[in-house]
Amino acid sequence: MTVTTSEDFARQADPFRRELLAHCYRMLGSVHDAEDLVQETLLRAWRASGRFDSERASLRTWLYRIATNACLTALAGRGRRPLPSSIVAPSEDPEQPLVRSEVPWLQPVPDAMVWAERADPAALAVSRASLRLAFVAALQLLPPRQRAILILREVLELPAAEVADLLATTPAAVNSALQRARERLAGVGEDQISEPAEPDLRATVDAYVTAFQDADITALTRLLTKDAILEMPPMAAWYAGRELYGRFIARVWAARGTDWRMLPAAANGQPAIAAYVRGDDRGYQLHTLQVLTVTRAGISRNVVFADPGLFATFRLAPRLEPAAGAR
Repeated sequence: MTVTTSEDFARQADPFRRELLAHCYRMLGSVHDAEDLVQETLLRAWRASGRFDSERASLRTWLYRIATNACLTALAGRGRRPLPSSIVAPSEDPEQPLVRSEVPWLQPVPDAMVWAERADPAALAVSRASLRLAFVAALQLLPPRQRAILILREVLELPAAEVADLLATTPAAVNSALQRARERLAGVGEDQISEPAEPDLRATVDAYVTAFQDADITALTRLLTKDAILEMPPMAAWYAGRELYGRFIARVWAARGTDWRMLPAAANGQPAIAAYVRGDDRGYQLHTLQVLTVTRAGISRNVVFADPGLFATFRLAPRLEPAAGAR
């Protein structure tokens, strides 16, 4: 690679920025940390560009080497970023007070940050499974090095010898770690979702939005699978089953009112909803970002986020004005 200026380097490296962000996000479980690590990766690469040997590795592989090792360094001494359902038992009482936990929870990532607007549909379909919230949450159960090996081998499909070179180990050690990672994740996560066709998926989400805005608990729970999960980091409590899910939503309506507006969003290759609740000033205040898992049988999971820092990352308006003539 011939680099004469920082502009030259940026031009050659920028096409890999989105996929590097996705890689760092899978490793770290935090979109904010992933952004920082991508910046660190590109800075390290720029400083070392004179030592890059295109005969030994492609620019893409070299950047992944730097990014992976930067992530492993960042993860040293850190706890994992789970979802509540990964670490505590489900709650049986939707009326119990919610307790905020200071656990560093898994964050969602906006689709726009990891996929180009005109991404190839075939490539997009393959990569979506590797960014689903449930799969990324499952990755956080693995020790960092196993996590890196699983991602490099199973998601990026790099050969064992290349991964061994990238991590300064042996192919045998890579294969052994991969086997342990597979065993640890067996049956965990939702990487194989029986997702409906796009029109049916959108119809299900639209029906959910309508039911929520109409405060129609019967219609809303009818759209859920029997064992649907509702979780709400940073609250540790979560609920399994359409009955408990519905009872908690009824509690939300009782506490916050039934006047809501909901706008479409997209996170982790999944449909998402920005939920706004009407305030005392008649305007609608941003309340939560909800990331849905939609299967052919219905909505199987809703992960609800209330972190203002995430709202800014998703570029969500903090407030919506009431419609003209509204009281």
